[in-house]
Amino acid sequence: MTPPERLLVAAIVGRPNVGKSTLFNRLAGRRIAIVADTPGVTRDRQEATASLGDLSFRVFDTAGLEEAAGDSTEARMRAQTDRAVADADVVLFLIDARAGVTPLDRHFGQALRATRKPVILLANKAEGRAGEAGVLEAYSLGLGEPVALSAEHGEGMVDLLDALLAHAPADADTAPSGDEGQDPGFSEEGSEGDDDEDAPAGPLQLAVVGRPNAGKSTLVNRLLGDERLLTGPEPGLTRDAISIDWSFEGQWIRLVDTAGMRRKARIEEDLERLSVRDSLDAVKMAQVVVLLIDGQRGLDRQDLTIAAHVAEEGRAMVLAVNKWDLVEDRARRLKEIEERLEISLTQVRGIPIVTLSALTGRHVDRLLPAVMQQYARWTRRLPTAQLNRFLAEAQELHPPPAVSGRRLRIRYATQVKARPPTFALFVNKPEELPDSYLRYLANGLRELFDLTGIPLRLMTRKGRNPYAPD
Repeated sequence: MTPPERLLVAAIVGRPNVGKSTLFNRLAGRRIAIVADTPGVTRDRQEATASLGDLSFRVFDTAGLEEAAGDSTEARMRAQTDRAVADADVVLFLIDARAGVTPLDRHFGQALRATRKPVILLANKAEGRAGEAGVLEAYSLGLGEPVALSAEHGEGMVDLLDALLAHAPADADTAPSGDEGQDPGFSEEGSEGDDDEDAPAGPLQLAVVGRPNAGKSTLVNRLLGDERLLTGPEPGLTRDAISIDWSFEGQWIRLVDTAGMRRKARIEEDLERLSVRDSLDAVKMAQVVVLLIDGQRGLDRQDLTIAAHVAEEGRAMVLAVNKWDLVEDRARRLKEIEERLEISLTQVRGIPIVTLSALTGRHVDRLLPAVMQQYARWTRRLPTAQLNRFLAEAQELHPPPAVSGRRLRIRYATQVKARPPTFALFVNKPEELPDSYLRYLANGLRELFDLTGIPLRLMTRKGRNPYAPD
């Protein structure tokens, strides 16, 4: 698979609560970053492919610019923003036109000039007369003519496009669109998950999920070999689901770090509810999910709840046990985890377990091979002839039960789709076939066709064999 083309890269920066995430979502064409009135919602650098008119480019959303020092959370957030500026071709410096130019805006405007990066000054919330004075005041920053816009309402996007085109290379990639200069549109919902095995090839969608403080961001940083995400001992640092395109042994992967998911009863703030919703959406969009648990705590009820949700969504899964270097009785802990999985998660029996330490890197190299193996199983298609030979042998070994003195009979089976493997069973009385018999068949399929740990979907249908001669 070839890597994505090199695009113009723009970083959106500004003090807290000026509308950076709203503009980011507007440019991306869908809701990616969490937007709330609370300052400081964004912490990690978020990135997406954006488009305006015929121009495609990469855009970074960043944490609000604040002065901070030492190893505080704010200082680490500022370091991530500084890296986004360093990686960008052009900086979109956002101010609030209704609030006017603040001392913090002046301070960071001066800092941006020192970077010698091209800067486009954006006066947001400029709709109506309330923002006029702030737009005029923005000239005092010495960053050129400000672009007046409203990220929330989509006003000023044509002017922003003109400003970006001035910094785009002559051979910049373009994206087909409608009339040039039109607002690209904005949808509150992302696209649906990719369940079609005939869909165009793209990056493998890999999400890392788990409870708060399990070490998800540390693991993603370790895989990338870069301090790409904000980490620290504080639980709940990650709020947005952060997508990062990355290559592993020639396979392009869209790696998604997610916010920690607690039990619903413990979620009190609206912001955390939004973060959990983002995490659940990431599972829906994923193809493979790494469920990361804390090896010192073992596999608890919330971990199993998350795993059950992943299985219900039909995603391939790998269980990664983090902080394994801190576990004292490792053999006993591993046995406990395996037994809980066997009892409580029968729908994905046999999911791979990888023990590792994200902090030290020990055995992290075992994770991606397990992911690729599960992805191959998840996309597998079984030959119809082999499938029906299995079905005949399974019924001979353990026949379906009789109903009203008449034995149920599964006449035929076929795989109707992959991702996950889904099978249609043609039964003389489909409504009478018990779930326990479907589980028996699913377990047999996993064992015979190496579908270990994959959620299988078996659907019953009434009718004759559609492949039988008339």
